[in-house]
Amino acid sequence: MDLSLGTYYPVLLFLLVGGGLGITLIGIGKCLGPNNPDSEKLSPYECGFDAFEDARMKFDVRYYLIAILFILFDLETAFLFPWGVALRDIGWPGFISMIGFLIELLIGFVFLWKRGALDWE
Repeated sequence: MDLSLGTYYPVLLFLLVGGGLGITLIGIGKCLGPNNPDSEKLSPYECGFDAFEDARMKFDVRYYLIAILFILFDLETAFLFPWGVALRDIGWPGFISMIGFLIELLIGFVFLWKRGALDWE
């Protein structure tokens, strides 16, 4: 097993070319791109907070709760894709275990729904 540094030259070349290309393209876009900020571009976007205010302003806890729940259910549903692809290979035990997983996911969703965690006022 040869562990000389020569085996890492392609990786180093890839990092240098990729980094150089990224910096070059960002620089070209910064120099050649239009920069016309107006009141519409500087207005609050989806979150509803002003873009240039005090960084220590308080957010509503419900905002974080909804974001965490979205990530949680989004990641749990991501398990359905590999399960669907491998369903023929895993057979009935895999099918039954995934049904148990979906029931657990449904119970958690109904619990959060009943508690009002998904309501946004």
